[in-house]
Amino acid sequence: MHTQKILFHGFLILSAIILLAVLSWRPVRPIVRMHKPSAAIAGRVMRRPVPPPAPLAPAHPKAAIHARVAAAGPAPVVSTRRIVVSLEDRRLALLEDGQVKQIYKVAVGKDSTPSPTGTFTIVKRVENPTYYHEGRVIPPGPNNPVGDRWMGLSKAGYGIHGTNAPRSIGKAASHGCIRMARPDLEQLFAEVRTGDTVEIVGARNDETIALFGAPANPVAPAAAPAVLAQADPQSAPAITAVVQSAAAPAVVAAAIPVGQ
Repeated sequence: MHTQKILFHGFLILSAIILLAVLSWRPVRPIVRMHKPSAAIAGRVMRRPVPPPAPLAPAHPKAAIHARVAAAGPAPVVSTRRIVVSLEDRRLALLEDGQVKQIYKVAVGKDSTPSPTGTFTIVKRVENPTYYHEGRVIPPGPNNPVGDRWMGLSKAGYGIHGTNAPRSIGKAASHGCIRMARPDLEQLFAEVRTGDTVEIVGARNDETIALFGAPANPVAPAAAPAVLAQADPQSAPAITAVVQSAAAPAVVAAAIPVGQ
């Protein structure tokens, strides 16, 4: 009996040992050692050439041209503006692409301070300018001699501008600039840009006659002395005074375009 108990306990112990061995068993993984490639092999791998991309098929020349044109878009339309001023006619014409857009009456320089003649460009556009002259400074407003717009010309000191003396329009009354009535000036100012051409013409030519027409019924300057010669000696001074006052506008009319 005692022997059987010993055998039984021995069997249990053996079974427990076997069970523990089975549960703790793990397959042994082989150890793989990674060998670093030699420098020669590494160099060959790094210097391995990369194949170039396959060449594209050449496009048709016309297709390339069309592609460039499409990318660039349509060419911008550039209009050509030109201002023509006739000093004898005291008129200003705005032309665009050769067509007359508007004609304005202007004042021009008087005999002592004539307007310059020639071809110039607009170099500056100023709204509500401040007037400076011989130490005088006049801010923008109704008393400003150049009005509310100034278009400076490439001839320094000269420009197209407004006036605080609207009755001078149509006369030779400025210091050389071209004066305009306020509504006309504001309309012209909105149309022109820096770089536009301005041609100031002294004597009438074919273009100014085509633009503004020929002078209507010019008066012969010798007619006035003939009247004086036939007058009574006592009344001559009175007649002379009338003739002089009438002649002044005629002289003004023959003068050159406006300035300030």
